[in-house]
Amino acid sequence: MTTLLPKDADNNIIPALRLRENGAHSVAISGTSTRNLTAFDQDTKIISVYATVPVYLNFGDETVGATANDHYFPAGVYYDIALSGGAGKGAHHDYLAVIRTDEDGVLYISEKE
Repeated sequence: MTTLLPKDADNNIIPALRLRENGAHSVAISGTSTRNLTAFDQDTKIISVYATVPVYLNFGDETVGATANDHYFPAGVYYDIALSGGAGKGAHHDYLAVIRTDEDGVLYISEKE
């Protein structure tokens, strides 16, 4: 498969996406589920997340909430996540909900294009 993305010394593709203008979000993490206030842009395919404390994450629409039964995400990790499965492979997620495991913190989200 051909690609315009850069490759490392082992010929592995390096994911290189631009940060979307006005695509930075921060969500206060507490014992109550909270989500980003502004929906992700419909053209955003990937977001990067970073949490200052361990959290649980859940994706969905404007009614999404997070619980301790959702995906665990550790503190101090910068990670890229796809917002949809691609054409015909699942809905585009517009929101990310978060809830703390033990202590309050901040979840930083960057939309990428």
